[in-house]
Amino acid sequence: MYFRLKPYLTTAALAFLIFFFAFHALTGERGILMSRTRDEVLADRQAELKRLQAERASLETRAHYLRDQSLSADLLEERAHVLLGFVDPRDYVIREIPGPG
Repeated sequence: MYFRLKPYLTTAALAFLIFFFAFHALTGERGILMSRTRDEVLADRQAELKRLQAERASLETRAHYLRDQSLSADLLEERAHVLLGFVDPRDYVIREIPGPG
């Protein structure tokens, strides 16, 4: 019986390989059907990159104004308020009660 099936084993193995690779080409992580998901992930990551670049530019600007060569008195005072909790006697302080959630 083995001798009768021997010519078909190679064909069956090749057919299985073709089916395997075709299946993964369609449904795999980088398959044709997953392209929409990849595009959505790419768009999300590009939006996050733009947000992070804007945040970095803002932080670099703030850091520039805190250096000795270009010290901004307003920014220094704001940082002292935030970090040390000191306020000017003429300032009004409004405390917020944290809500649930």
